[in-house]
Amino acid sequence: MAISIIVPTYNEECTISDQIDYLLKGIEGLSKAEIIIVDGGSSDETMTKARSKNVTAVRSPSKGRAAQMNYGASIAKNDILYFVHADTQPPLTFVDDILESFTSNYESGCYRYQFKDYPTPLLRINAYCTRFKRIMCRGGDQTLFIKKDLFNELGGFREDYLIMEDYDFIQKLMNRKSFRVIQKDAFVSARKYDHNGYFQVNFANLVVFMMYFAGASQELMVHAYKNLIYHPKMG
Repeated sequence: MAISIIVPTYNEECTISDQIDYLLKGIEGLSKAEIIIVDGGSSDETMTKARSKNVTAVRSPSKGRAAQMNYGASIAKNDILYFVHADTQPPLTFVDDILESFTSNYESGCYRYQFKDYPTPLLRINAYCTRFKRIMCRGGDQTLFIKKDLFNELGGFREDYLIMEDYDFIQKLMNRKSFRVIQKDAFVSARKYDHNGYFQVNFANLVVFMMYFAGASQELMVHAYKNLIYHPKMG
């Protein structure tokens, strides 16, 4: 079994080179492993920097993280898909961890996480909760591994979802009872908290989470989120 790492990007010129170098260390010596950068129309140097590395770097036909990840999966050559955000670094043992999970009869899974940018005590509380196998504790920042045939069977990520696409797909996986939370830490950027503060980000997440389970429209959730939180890449 070989792994295809899929990284969706949008204006990640400050992180993408280091991220690719890091992921290449994790697959060093694995001839069939590949890294696929799938860009959503960046206006900066993300693609230029990605294409200077020994990886596949393509533009998605459609913008949006769900569409980008689906497109990456469609061109992946291998039977294991591993979705990693541009600002998240999994343990360098990720290949062995994923293979061991499949050997133990798990169909999919993720890591727990820690913040890599000088985490405060409050951020450590958030990170601690990610060790528990509960949908409210999940998200794309924890990375996601899955066999390609199961990904295709479930129809991939919903491209009509502008937000919460990770929760929707992970919920389907957890309903199958074979989803694993590996008890090792991925390290994720705290940049959203730097721009907005701890309580504002958590309030925004809670509002959107409640709206999602209440059946609110994607447009309404995006509108609410953009009004509650600021991130330079959101436009």
